[in-house]
Amino acid sequence: MLHFFQWICRFNFGIFEKEEFKKFLRFGLIFALIIGIYWTLRPLKDSIFIQLVGKLQLPYAKTLSVIALLPLVMFYTKLLERTSREKMLYILPTFYGIGVAVFSGLVTIVQVPAEEIAARSDFFLIFSKIIGYAWYLFVESFGSLVVALFWAFAASTTKPTSAKRGFPLIVAIGQLGGIIFPYNIGGLPHRLGYTTDALSMIILSLSIFMIIPFVRYLLKATPHDLMSSFHGKNEATEKKKQEPGFLEGLKLLVKHRYLLGIFAVNFIYEVVITIFDFNFKLSASAQYSGVALTNYLSIYGSIVNVVSLTCLLLGISNVTRFLGIGIALAAMPLIVGAALFGFLTINTLSFLFVLMVGSKAINYALNGPALKQLYIPTTPDAKFKAQAWIETFGSRLSKQGGSSFNMSLAPLQATFGAVAGRSHYLLLSGAVCFPLLVFWLVVAIFLGKTFTKAVREKKVVC
Repeated sequence: MLHFFQWICRFNFGIFEKEEFKKFLRFGLIFALIIGIYWTLRPLKDSIFIQLVGKLQLPYAKTLSVIALLPLVMFYTKLLERTSREKMLYILPTFYGIGVAVFSGLVTIVQVPAEEIAARSDFFLIFSKIIGYAWYLFVESFGSLVVALFWAFAASTTKPTSAKRGFPLIVAIGQLGGIIFPYNIGGLPHRLGYTTDALSMIILSLSIFMIIPFVRYLLKATPHDLMSSFHGKNEATEKKKQEPGFLEGLKLLVKHRYLLGIFAVNFIYEVVITIFDFNFKLSASAQYSGVALTNYLSIYGSIVNVVSLTCLLLGISNVTRFLGIGIALAAMPLIVGAALFGFLTINTLSFLFVLMVGSKAINYALNGPALKQLYIPTTPDAKFKAQAWIETFGSRLSKQGGSSFNMSLAPLQATFGAVAGRSHYLLLSGAVCFPLLVFWLVVAIFLGKTFTKAVREKKVVC
């Protein structure tokens, strides 16, 4: 059976040694669990927030997430200094598993039908909004910290040539979790006729705890020689240990153009997608509400992962393998540019659904694995601490930037009317986003060249 799977994967991902293939299968199973959980939490995050707080408050929640994640990243980096990377993969799932279980209890209290909310007291309304914001920020932190920790761990235990084959395979297996979990877990309360999403959250809590035995199995079953990483010379820091501390990741980020380039790619993509996403959620919430909205967004999540997996099975990872990291990275701004043109010209829920599915799927199948490989020729501090800053605050800041822009929609519509106000909003979207995409293309070419040179010369970039 194992040889059959290796044969299937040969065209899309390359030729694996037997134990190497087993290693990436184990990584893939862990990632499938993480991605399945995350893509189920995302619809729950948005639908519960919209029901408890309001859809026009979404940009403000994304802005607040930047501030709220600061103490979490501080705590996370402190743990990295005092705890092994393996133990971190036990600590975070424990924290989030307990957290989701607690929120499931709170949701049973506050998630009531819209017609009943008006009859509730002012205290209940305030309490509901607090729960809505807290839940939103909690899920945002899961996507930033747990996913970043997984890829930092994968990059620190994989060599460049192996990563070219293995990382796309990990992502492909991960999409299976993203396909199965959202629809089957996120949409379950709606199909059963329940009025709250508590059942989905309880199942997700148990699923998060399952990450721990999966990680233990990976460490126990994988040969130690396959858990080694890239080793190259760093002429600037070869004999100098980097200073520990919470701000070390930020210092590394600001100091090195390579890390700033990775930050820029993450930032620009998220700014543009945040604008798409906001308009998609507005359209969806106009037609659905409560657990029905959760079900619709869960279907969206599953389809994103279906398309992403299809892209991987059709060999999209061969772009990276045969044409190089630079080509894979440079293709994304061109694809997103085409999507932006469509967004500016067509305004229906069906089109926005297709637009979001395509933009997300291509990013996960092509851009994501390429970006993760960029961390391979870097120091452990860059892999863990700088990446935590990039993927936590970089992602949050970019979403905050896109959300700040989205905040202009309501004032523009209040000033010019619903139709004319939206036209002004779209005009500004194009004026802001198209120049960013040009800059993204330039940065992508720089990152590709720098990565290729570092691997060829066996040197650490930073």
